Amino acid sequence: MAPHAAPSALSLRRYGPAPGSHSHDHFQVLVGLSGTLELEIDGQGLRLAPGHGCVIAPEARHDFESSRGSLCLVLDSYHADWSQRAAQLQGLPGVYALARYLSQAVEQRLPLAQEHGPSLLMEAWASATGASARTAALQGRRALRPIDWWGLQQWAMAQSHRPLTVADLAERAHLSPSQFAARCRADHGMGAMQWLRQLRLRHAHELRAQGMGVAEVARRAGYRSPSALTAALRRMGH
Repeated sequence: MAPHAAPSALSLRRYGPAPGSHSHDHFQVLVGLSGTLELEIDGQGLRLAPGHGCVIAPEARHDFESSRGSLCLVLDSYHADWSQRAAQLQGLPGVYALARYLSQAVEQRLPLAQEHGPSLLMEAWASATGASARTAALQGRRALRPIDWWGLQQWAMAQSHRPLTVADLAERAHLSPSQFAARCRADHGMGAMQWLRQLRLRHAHELRAQGMGVAEVARRAGYRSPSALTAALRRMGH
């Protein structure tokens, strides 16, 4: 990749329930404007809500879909300085306000938006990164919020009829997804989704031990099919 091999370009993109997957040879910067975009970047899941942003590195494979539709401001750029920017930003008003303004300018095809917008977005991103780091340092000095793991477990089991994400668990625990993931690893020695899978698998094993049929257990424990449950139980050794 050669920096500045092509001019940076801003665009508005709508995403829907049809999944997509690709990679490209430039940086791609996304800021959520409305709806929620589900991303998986090189195997790492990310939920892009309004006001949240991410930088996708060149050649990074990313999958994306939005079950209810979403709108994002997208910057395609070969500028190497994006490699020095934070890969993710969450709920930062300065970047969000700029992105909303730029989205209107792009929609109206104002030439100055394409001429100056990419540089303004990079500057705002750098400023937000510094503010985010200061906030994280301040939060790190505060006492950790206690997590009611038992209560969370009961809630998660009551939601077994639908898929849950790290963001869902974090919201229930009143933490950010990154904070919840770190606490789960510190308290349980495993990632949040692994914790959830083990929880549901133990529940499924208990139901099977009570004589319940595989199909009904799969439905209650949140497995997509009886065969998926059977394979999971076999891996567990039951």
